[in-house]
Amino acid sequence: MTVLDFLTETTKKGASDLFIVAGRPLSYKLGGKLLEISGERVMPDETDALVRGIYELAGRDISRLRQTGDDDFSFAIQGLSRYRVSTYTQRGSLAAVIRVITFALPDPEALGIPGQVVNLSELKKGLVLVTGPAGSGKSTTLACIIDKINRTKEKHIITLEDPLEYLHRHQKSIISQREISSDTASYTVALRAALRQSPDVILLGEMRDYETISIAMTAAETGHLVLSTLHTLGAANTIDRIIDVFPSGQQRQIAVQLASVLQAVVSQQLIPAADGGVTAAFELMTATTAVRNMIRENKIHQIDGLIYSSSTDGMFSMDASLLKLCKAGKITRDEALAHSTNPDMLARKI
Repeated sequence: MTVLDFLTETTKKGASDLFIVAGRPLSYKLGGKLLEISGERVMPDETDALVRGIYELAGRDISRLRQTGDDDFSFAIQGLSRYRVSTYTQRGSLAAVIRVITFALPDPEALGIPGQVVNLSELKKGLVLVTGPAGSGKSTTLACIIDKINRTKEKHIITLEDPLEYLHRHQKSIISQREISSDTASYTVALRAALRQSPDVILLGEMRDYETISIAMTAAETGHLVLSTLHTLGAANTIDRIIDVFPSGQQRQIAVQLASVLQAVVSQQLIPAADGGVTAAFELMTATTAVRNMIRENKIHQIDGLIYSSSTDGMFSMDASLLKLCKAGKITRDEALAHSTNPDMLARKI
C-alpha cells in the first residue's frame, strides 16, 4: 500500500488521525477508537518509505527530520483533504501522525460549538483563550470564530500557526496566514512583526513561552483582538499557567495586566458519544468585573466556583455542559462523570 492509498482510504472513512509506526499495522482513529487497515505489521523499512512518500507528496525537504528527529508541516491533496503532519524518529525508525483537516471550514452548529463561543467574534479588543487537552478541537473552534469575523466584518486578520490548518479565503476581511518556519522564523518574530502590519485581529496558534505571552498581552492591551490557545483545562488553571510562566518578581504586574486584557477563556473536551464518535463539551468564562478583581487580588482559585454557580453574564461551567449532553442522550452518565470537574455534584444533578 502506498502512502497515497493509505491517505485516500482512511480519509474517505472519516478518520480524524492516521498513524504510521513500525511494529504495528497502519492505523487510524475514528470516533475515538484505534482501527487497523490490515492485520499486517509494518516494518521499519516500510515506515521509512511511507514517511518519505509523505514528504514527496508535500514537496518538502526531509533534511529537518533527519537532523532533529522531529518535523511538523501541512499539505493538501487536491480533491481529497488537507493534512497536518507530525513526523518523528522512534526506536531508530521514521514514524508519522497525520491529522485530517477538511477543505471546508467547520460548521459550528454541526459540531455543537455554543453560540456564545462563536459570538466572541464580536469583541473588538483584548485576549481570548481557547484551552483544552491536545486533540480537543481548539484549532477548529478558533477557525469558526475567525470565519465569522471574516464573513461579517471589515478587518485585517493575521494568523500565526505551526503549521497552517484551515485555509481562509478573503471575504469581508483581509486574511494573512503565516506558517512558522516556512513564512517566518518563530512565533515571537512573527508576533512582533504583526504589530507593524495594521492588524485588527491576531490569531496566535499557541502561547508557548513568557516572551510570546508578554507580546500577546501587549498587543491585546494596545487595542487588538488576540486569540490563542493553551493546553490547560479550566479558567483558573489557565490564568495560573500564564502568571506562573513569568519570574516571581513580575507576577504581580502580569496579574494586573492580565486582569485588564483578558476577555474570555473557553475550555473544551472531546467525549466519546453514546452512539459512537465523539462530541464536544465546553466551558465559558467571561471576564466580568468580579473575575477581573479575583485575578488582581490573587483569588484565582475562586473563579471556578463563580463559573459553576453563575447562570448570568454568559458563563457556563463544564459540568453544566456535560449535564446537558447527558440529559439529551448524547453521552453516557459514566462518561459525563469521568470528564466532570465535580463528579459528586454532577451525579446528584443527573
